[in-house]
Amino acid sequence: MTMDEQRLAAAKILLDTKSVLFNAKEPFVFTSGAISPVYVDMRRMISFPTERSTLMDMAADTLKDLGIEYAAGGETAGIPYAAFIAERLNIPMLYVRKKPKGFGRMAQIEGCMDETGQNVALIEDLQTDGGSKKLFIDVLREAGANVKHTFVVFHYGIFEKSLENMKEMNVELHSLTDWWHVLEVAKQQNYFDDETLISVEAFLNDPQGWRDVNAHLKTDAS
Repeated sequence: MTMDEQRLAAAKILLDTKSVLFNAKEPFVFTSGAISPVYVDMRRMISFPTERSTLMDMAADTLKDLGIEYAAGGETAGIPYAAFIAERLNIPMLYVRKKPKGFGRMAQIEGCMDETGQNVALIEDLQTDGGSKKLFIDVLREAGANVKHTFVVFHYGIFEKSLENMKEMNVELHSLTDWWHVLEVAKQQNYFDDETLISVEAFLNDPQGWRDVNAHLKTDAS
C-alpha cells in the first residue's frame, strides 16, 4: 500500500465510524465561538476495535523504523493511542500531564523513564496548528528525553502554521490522514450531497473566508 492509498484507507475508516463529520447547514461551534462545517472526534474512534486495530497497524508501520524507544501520550486524548502503539512496537509507554498532578510525587510524566537521552515520540489523536504540542514536548525534553518525532492519527492539513510550529520545535510530524484525503473519499463515494461537499472544500481552502460568509448560520442556530 502506498502512502496515498494508506491515507485514503484511513480517511474512509474515519468517515465510516463518524469520527469525522460534515455539516455545512448547521455548522459546529467551537469553544472559541468559531464555526466550522467539519468536526473531528478521535475519542470516538477508540470504541471501534476492528477499525482501530487497522489504524494502529498503520501507525506502527509508520513509526517502526524511526528508532523510537518510548511512546508518550499527551493528556488526555493521546493516552489510548500511545498505549496501542507501544503495544505493537513492544516499547515502554509514558503519558504526559498538562500540569503536575498536585500530590504524591507531583509527577507530570507518568510511567518510568530511568535514563536520559531516550528517543521518545509524542503521540496525540489529532493536530490543527500544532501549538498545543509544545507543552508536552517541553516537559519531555526537560526530563531528558530526545524528542524528534510526533505522531497523530489525524492532521488537519489546512493550516500553514502547523508545519511551521513543528519545524520551530525541531520535530517531524507523522500522521495517517488529513482533511484533503477525507474530502477525496467523501467525493468518490458520495458520502454527502454536492452542496455540502462544495461548502466543505471552500472551508478547507479558506477557513476564515468561509466563516465570514457563513457567519449568519451561527446566529440562525442560536
